[in-house]
Amino acid sequence: MLKSPIKVMIIEDDETAIKIYEKFTHKIDGFQVVATTSTGKQALELINVFTPDLILLDVFLPDIKGTDLLWEIRKQLRSVDVILITAANDVDTVSEAIRGGAFSYLMKPIMIDKFLDTLEKYKETRLALLNLTTVEQEDVNSFFRMNSREEHVVDMEKAGGLPKGIDKHTLKKVRQSMKEMKDSINAEEFAKILGASHSTVRRYLEYLVANDEMEVEILYGTIGRPERRYLKK
Repeated sequence: MLKSPIKVMIIEDDETAIKIYEKFTHKIDGFQVVATTSTGKQALELINVFTPDLILLDVFLPDIKGTDLLWEIRKQLRSVDVILITAANDVDTVSEAIRGGAFSYLMKPIMIDKFLDTLEKYKETRLALLNLTTVEQEDVNSFFRMNSREEHVVDMEKAGGLPKGIDKHTLKKVRQSMKEMKDSINAEEFAKILGASHSTVRRYLEYLVANDEMEVEILYGTIGRPERRYLKK
């Protein structure tokens, strides 16, 4: 357990987005939002006042590109970690984020489940580093996210480790169909495409979500239960 909360700064020019990130960051134990700002200039002034542990950084700021700000932050505070949250999907920006040492890169529109999962993984990594004095290669692989969970799941499946109710042939068909999807889809829509029952399709989709192969977007309407829409990663 962390001795003190992880201090978070949010750098984002959309006030609504700031409120959403702040709200959901506080839903996870061990995080505290200490500052928010909408400009790079103010961010550089605030980092030495609040000395955050983690920065949630947008790329499109009014006065400076987020990746350029990332390098400026590195000059002033090398110990801070950064997660980029942005609509930028060009290879140059992603490459620059990797070179700048970003912990993760989340693309808008943000899936809340993915947002929360990324913060949880960050907390786990931070805690592990605090508790270790030396590391093994397996630890390094975990920190740098080399051997992905999906690869591990595939290995387990080859060994016959599928849970009850999941057939490997149907699972292969579901995976293949999802590869052809460009937009999110709910279980009812996918059931019509696959020619299977709603409950069966829902079971397979939730299995893929649990294995980190798909994301879930929860849409809250004015009437009825929230809608779960599935999107391939």
